[in-house]
Amino acid sequence: MTEADPIRVILVDDHAMLRKGLRFFLAGFDDLELVGEAASGKEAIRLCAELEPDVVLMDMVMPDMDGAAATQAIRQQTPTVEVIALTSFQEEDLIERALQAGAISYLLKNVSAETLAEAIRQAHAGHSTLAPEATEALVKATRARASRNDYGLTDRELEVLSLLVEGLSNAEIAERLVVTVATVKFHVRGILSKLGVSSRTEAVALALHQNLIP
Repeated sequence: MTEADPIRVILVDDHAMLRKGLRFFLAGFDDLELVGEAASGKEAIRLCAELEPDVVLMDMVMPDMDGAAATQAIRQQTPTVEVIALTSFQEEDLIERALQAGAISYLLKNVSAETLAEAIRQAHAGHSTLAPEATEALVKATRARASRNDYGLTDRELEVLSLLVEGLSNAEIAERLVVTVATVKFHVRGILSKLGVSSRTEAVALALHQNLIP
């Protein structure tokens, strides 16, 4: 790629209207080129292998395969592709999972077009951009983990775990926390991974045995 070539970008989000808005944003910058769109993590992985973009704008909470899992797969498959997590959520567990999966940046969807464009340029150059809310959440999470032995569970994950202990289903947890079922599934996967267990039943048993729930 020469200096005159635009940065090739793929959008990944399960909401068509959001993709339409981002498409409009990107069209205003001559040095950025939208080369593909995906409505799911699996589709994003396929497109990255086929199109080899420079940067991917990745939603974190999607059905079937979440953004963290898709990011990890893309980075393993095509390590030259940089991924920017672009989401509505600023919870520390989402931020940590995105960065651990290989995302170079984490931005909220209310970001301005100019800030997003600059973040894409910075990502292409190998530099990170974190939303102020993301930085604050990471600092809080680090301090919290330093003061408790909880397998690195975030406050939100502990909240979900306590509801698992109560025996609530994903749908009931989503209703209690006023979030989507997809978000609850994301948290549950994170809990199982951090606890090193393979089922909700094992997670509940470990939580009770280790007194993880306040």
